[in-house]
Amino acid sequence: MIEYLPLAAAVAACLALALPLVDDRADLFVTRVALSSFGDYVSENEARRRAQRDRMRAAHVAGTTHRVYASRTLLYAAVLGVAGSVIGVYAAGALLAALDVGEAALREALPSAFEFVAVVARLADLGLARLFVLLAVVSATVGAGLALGAYVARWRLLDQRAYARAAEIDATLPRTVAFMYALSRSGMAFPRVMNTLAENESVYGEAAAELSVAVRDMNAFGTDALTALQRISRRTPSDDLADFSENLASVLGTGQSVSTFLNDQYERYQAEAEAKQEQYLELLSTFAEAYVTALVAGPLFFITILVVIGLVLQDTLPLLRVVVYLGVPLATFGFVVYVDSVTQGVGGTETVAESSLADPNTPSVSGVRHATDESGDRGDSPRFDGGAATGRDADGSAADGAGADRWAESRERLQIYDRLRGVRRLVASPVETVLASPRTVLLVAVPVAIAGLLLFAFPITLGTPVEMAGQIDGPIVLATAFVLAAYAVAYEFGKRRVRRIESAVPDFLDRLASVNEAGTAVVGSVRRVADSNLEALTEDLRRTRRDIDWGADVSTALRRLERRVRSPMTSRAVALVTNAIRASGDVGPVLRIAADESRATWSLRRERRQVMLTYLIVIYISFLVFLGIIAALSVSFIPAIEAAGVPGTGGSLPETGSGTGVPGGPGGIGDGIGDIDVDAYEQLFFHAAAIQAVCSGLVAGQLGEGSVRDGVKHVVVLLALTLVAFVAIGAV
Repeated sequence: MIEYLPLAAAVAACLALALPLVDDRADLFVTRVALSSFGDYVSENEARRRAQRDRMRAAHVAGTTHRVYASRTLLYAAVLGVAGSVIGVYAAGALLAALDVGEAALREALPSAFEFVAVVARLADLGLARLFVLLAVVSATVGAGLALGAYVARWRLLDQRAYARAAEIDATLPRTVAFMYALSRSGMAFPRVMNTLAENESVYGEAAAELSVAVRDMNAFGTDALTALQRISRRTPSDDLADFSENLASVLGTGQSVSTFLNDQYERYQAEAEAKQEQYLELLSTFAEAYVTALVAGPLFFITILVVIGLVLQDTLPLLRVVVYLGVPLATFGFVVYVDSVTQGVGGTETVAESSLADPNTPSVSGVRHATDESGDRGDSPRFDGGAATGRDADGSAADGAGADRWAESRERLQIYDRLRGVRRLVASPVETVLASPRTVLLVAVPVAIAGLLLFAFPITLGTPVEMAGQIDGPIVLATAFVLAAYAVAYEFGKRRVRRIESAVPDFLDRLASVNEAGTAVVGSVRRVADSNLEALTEDLRRTRRDIDWGADVSTALRRLERRVRSPMTSRAVALVTNAIRASGDVGPVLRIAADESRATWSLRRERRQVMLTYLIVIYISFLVFLGIIAALSVSFIPAIEAAGVPGTGGSLPETGSGTGVPGGPGGIGDGIGDIDVDAYEQLFFHAAAIQAVCSGLVAGQLGEGSVRDGVKHVVVLLALTLVAFVAIGAV
C-alpha cells in the first residue's frame, strides 16, 4: 500500500483547502501560509495589483484585503497544481492498466464501426523511456490545468459577483434615487441625506450599499463629497450608478439645486424601468419558448425514439434511464440557474427572506434594524452594566470568582432562552409562525408523510428490483406531493397576505399626504387615515392608531407596523416617512413621492404576472402533451408490440417471398421483440412523467414569478395530474 501514499497525500491536500470554510483556525493558518509564501510577490506589480483591487471593489469583497486574497489564490493554485500532477500520474497508470487487455480483445468487444478505438491498447506496450515521457506529460497537463483553473476561477468568481451586483444596483437605483429626492424635498441637507441612506441600506438594497461607501469615506476619513462620489463612479460595476455619481458630483460642484437634479433623475429612471420591463418580459418569453422546445418536446421526442428502438431492435433501457434520471433534471437545473443569473435584479421582483419574516423582533426586511430604532422598542436583550459580562469590574480589574460564576450562569440561561425562542413562538402562535416562515410546516408535514409511507407502502413483497420499486414509487410520489402541498399552502397564504397589504400601501400614502397637506399634523393624519377602509391594511393601521393613543410616537408606531407587515414596499415607505418626520413636519410632498414609487413598483409586478400567465399556460399544456404521449405509450404502444412478439396472439407479421417479415432483416421486425420487460418500461414512463412534473413546475415558478419557491404549487398540481393519469390507466 506504500505506493498509494503520494496519491493519498495529494487528495488530502485538496480536501484541506476546504477546511477554512468550516474552521476559523484553519482559515487563519491558510492565510499565514499564503502571506508568507506569496505576500511579497503579489505586491510587486503595481498595475496588476490595481486591476485586481478594482475587481475586488466591484464585487464588494468584505473582510479581506487584496494581499490576502491574491496570496490565497496563488496558494490554492500551487497546491492544486502539485496535487494534480500526482493524481495525473496515477490516472495515467490506471488507464494503462485498464488498457492491458490486448488490442485483439478490444476489437472483438467493440462494434465494427468503432474498431479503430482499439489502437489505444498499444499504449500499454510502450518502453520505459516513452512511458516516462507519457507520464510526465500527463502529470504536467493535469497539474497545470488544475492550477490555472483554480487561479482563473478565483478571479472570474469576482467578475461574476460584480456582474450580479451591477444588476442589483441597476434594479434598486430608481427607488434609492426616489428616497434621496424625497428627503431632499423635505428640506434635509445633502450630507444628512447620504447618512440616512447609509443607515437604511438594508431596506434599499445594493445601490444604497454602494453609495454608503461614499458616506464611510466622508465620515471616517474626512473625504469631501465630490471626491467620494467620484471614487464611487470609478469603483462601481454599474454604469447607471457611475453616471449618476458623476452627475451628482457635478451638481454639487457647480452649486445647482440637488433637489431638482434628483427629481429629474427619478423621473428618468422611472421611464427607464418601464422600458427595461418590456425587454425583460420579452426575454422571459424567449426563455419559456426555449424551455418548452428543448426540455419538454426534446426529451419527449428522444424518449419516444429510444422506446421504439428498444422494443423492436435492441434494449435501450439503460440509455433511457440516463436520459430520465440524469439528463432531464440536470438540464432543468442548468436552465433555472442560467435564467436566474441572466434575470437577476431585473423585472421588479422582490423576495423576502423567510428567516427575517419569522422573527418579529427584527424591524426591517433584511433583519438589520433601522438606526432610528429605540433600544426599548426593538426587544434587545438586557446588557450587564460595567464589566460584569466580561468578567471584569467597572474599573477594569479582574472580578472575583464568585461574581464571574454568577454572570456566567445568567449568560447560560439567556443562551438557552434564545435557543428556545423559536419553539416558544411556534407553540404560542403556530399559524402566524407558519405563514411568516413556511419552512416550519415541514416539521409536521415530513413526519406525517413518512408515517403514511410506512403505513401504506410496507411491507414490500419480495421480487425483482423493478417489481419492488413499483410497489413504493407511487406512495413516494404521493408523499412528496403532500409535503410540497403543505409548504405551498403556507407559502402562498403568507405571500398573498403581503401582496394584498402592498396593494393598499399606495392608497394609504396618498390619503396620508392629502390629510397632511390640508393642514393636519402627522399624528392627526395617521389617526384619520386609520379610520378609513384600506382593505388588508385596515386592521394593522388600527393597531398603529392604538399604539399612538397609548403614548407611542408616530415613528415608533410606524416601525411596529413595518414589523407586523414584513414587506419590502412597506419597509421602504416607513423608512422614508419616519426619516422625513425627523427632518420636517411637512411630509405631504414626501408622501406623494413614496406613493408614486410604490404604485410604479406595484404596476410593474402586476404587468409581469399578467404577461407571464400566457407562458404558464403554455408550460402546462406542453406538460399535458408530454403526459398524454407517455400514457399512450404505456396503454397502447407497448401492449401492441408485446402482442406482436408473442406467438399465437394474432400479432405475427405476414411473411414475404424471401421468408422475412420486413426486408432488411433476417427474420423480420418481429424477431427483435421476443422478451419485453413491460413493467420496467411502464415504471420508467411513470418516473419520467413525475420528474418532468417537478421540473416543469419549478421552471414555471422561476419564469412566472421569479423564484423556484413560487413553482412549488405548480409542482403539486402537475404531480397530482401525473398520479391521476397513471392510476386511471392502471400503471400505478
